[in-house]
Amino acid sequence: MPGRGKHRRPRTNPLTRGVVAAGTGGAALVLPLTAVGTASAAQPTQAAASVQSAARTAPAVVQPKSVTYTVASGDTLSSIARKHGVSGGWQRLYKDNRRTVGDNPRLIHPGLKLKLMATKAAATKKKPAVTNKPAGTVAKATPASATTYPNNLDGWIRESLDVMARNGIPGSYDGIYRNVMRESSGNPQAINNWDSNAAAGTPSKGLLQVIDPTFAAYHVPGTAFDPFDPVANITAACNYAAAKYGSIDNVFGAY
Repeated sequence: MPGRGKHRRPRTNPLTRGVVAAGTGGAALVLPLTAVGTASAAQPTQAAASVQSAARTAPAVVQPKSVTYTVASGDTLSSIARKHGVSGGWQRLYKDNRRTVGDNPRLIHPGLKLKLMATKAAATKKKPAVTNKPAGTVAKATPASATTYPNNLDGWIRESLDVMARNGIPGSYDGIYRNVMRESSGNPQAINNWDSNAAAGTPSKGLLQVIDPTFAAYHVPGTAFDPFDPVANITAACNYAAAKYGSIDNVFGAY
């Protein structure tokens, strides 16, 4: 059952998110100029070879790929955008599908058909790097650069635990699962509209029923800034529980 209003007050030093911008650059091909009477022009075959060499080294342009996605139970625009590498995140996804989604981007239901403009390839496991080693030695496999998680409660908890580990936030799978089932029964869209927090205008939201001020104060960079996003909700709640109780594992009731 969601807790009382007094246990989710934010700290006075909320975390802020950093924004990183990336740019691209191009390379120009400079052909030699010939002075009349002093130097001979480049042979056609040489010029063609230079153009081909420059073309091989020029960066490839990634064209957005349009795909149709059917919303499944537990999906949010944030989780869909993250999973499929939508450039611009859930905001771009909502903009492209506003007629389908409606006026509230947080309310999407299973069966909706969304148009996705994905520019990043889905994460796949890389093959181990093969190196030439002397006989009798074993080549070490190159670890995969990304890990995929199932889009369900198990996957959300495991992804959150990985984010927590990178940020030094304590907590266990069992501790998170136990509190999620008590607070929301595993529904990432759960919202409490009746307790004291709701009466004060800040209803508890998401898997671990966090109010907006607490979510903003304990939000962990690298996760979506959306309290209904499962991974962001779990991670922020565990960050809050760690600050107040030492760990989410120490929470057995309203917190």
